[in-house]
This record gives sequence, C-alpha cells and structure tokens, in this order.
Amino acid sequence: MLRTPSGGTGSPGAAGAEGRLVSIGTVLGLLREEFPEVTISKIRFLEAEGLVEPQRTPSGYRKFSTEDVERLGCVLRMQRDHYLPLRVIKEHLEARARGEAPQLPAPAKPRDAALVLADGRPAGPPGAAGDDARAAGAELGAPVPAPAARIGREELLSTIGVTESELVEWESYGLVTPHSDGGFDADAVAVARLVADLGRFGLEPRHLRAMKAAADRQAGLVEQVVAPLRRHRNPQTRAHAEATTRELATLSVRLHAALVQAALHTGSH
Repeated sequence: MLRTPSGGTGSPGAAGAEGRLVSIGTVLGLLREEFPEVTISKIRFLEAEGLVEPQRTPSGYRKFSTEDVERLGCVLRMQRDHYLPLRVIKEHLEARARGEAPQLPAPAKPRDAALVLADGRPAGPPGAAGDDARAAGAELGAPVPAPAARIGREELLSTIGVTESELVEWESYGLVTPHSDGGFDADAVAVARLVADLGRFGLEPRHLRAMKAAADRQAGLVEQVVAPLRRHRNPQTRAHAEATTRELATLSVRLHAALVQAALHTGSH
C-alpha cells in the first residue's frame, strides 16, 4: 500500500515499489481509488504550484517517483480532510522536509472549504467566481467588504465614487447586480470598482459586454466540470467540488490574463 507523509494509506499499486519512475497516467490510476475526482489537469496544476517536481525525460515527458506519488497523496488528503489552501500545504511539507513536526489543524467541516481559495486568499460563498476580482480590488488598496457582508446602494456609490446614473447603466448591462434586498456583496463591489477603473480609460459598459459574456461562458464550463463531483455518492467528493470550483476559477482568470497579454504582444510586433 502507498504510504503518504501524513501516515495515511493511499491507493494500492506498485508505483515505484522497485524505485522505478512512472508516467502521469499511471499516477492518475494509483490516486483515483482514494481520490476519484483527481484528474491529470489537477496533477499538472499541483506541479505548477510547486507541490511536486517530477523528473522529465529528454523528450519532455513527466516521470514520477514513489516519493512524488506519496507527496501528491498527502497534498490531496490535506485538501480533502482539512480544506487547507495550497500555500499552507506547501509550507507544511517544506517544514517537514526541514525536519520539523508541524501540526495539522483539526479536520474542517465541509462548509469551511468556502473560506479559502486554493492559493490561500479569502473566498466568498461556495462556487463564487468573483474571488480573484475581489482579491484584485484588495490589491489596489481599496476597501472591500467581507465576503458575507453586503452594503447598501448609497454606500456602494460612495465607496466606488460614481453617480447613481452610472450604476444604473452598469446594472442595465448586467455588470453589477444587487441582491433581492437591494444590497451589494463583495463580488459586486469588486466588479463595480474594476468597471469604474476601466471607465477612466474610456471603456464604457457597452464595451464590457463581451467580457461579461465570456465570464458567463467560463462559469458554465466550470460548472460542467464539477457537476459530476457534486452528484457523487461520496460526501467528501461532493465537498471537494467546491475547492475544485475555486481552483478552476483561478486558472480561468490566469488563462484570460495570459491570453490578453499574448494578444497585446502579438499586436505590438
């Protein structure tokens, strides 16, 4: 049986019982008995985040050692059982590598998974796609309400520094949407701030309709991926769907930024 650094038991198999290196497909098969939701994309994502460093063949193929597979199992287990962000998991593993004995927090309840993003930033309600937008607002030094808080219309106007007519126009294009009680949550505040910032460069709400449509399509793709996890009979897998949703949202935002940057570079050549 595969032993992880946390002392848990992983999937059966001889992934390196003889010290041999295995492909990412073999790793996937070894992990899936305990982690049915894991995918090759997830393994690649963990590699990109520095959680595992497989060897590469001269032709560029990944090759994983027994220790790599054990480490992946440990990472996935800490995500599933403790709902830790990847940043905290990485720090925990680095501490163990230094010979320290860091303590893991008590296993979290499923609803606590909504409190952090995969990279450790505060998150909003499960499935919210505005986590990165909210973080972007915070990075600009702007006051952003806590995820669960809502602010009134007048407070939003004052916080963002726009007029009522401007907000009405944003609402008419579906860029900012109040809740049924008329309040605006952290996601709406983050979006409103970004819309206002873009407006200072001459970009009007009508120009941003394409961005809104693209965001809706991206959210739909994420929902297609996580829908099978939410229907899974294993309650832990269903709970893990929320963490997967946030990771996919983060990756989508990164991809969008990279594509825009690449297009700008192409256009300037």
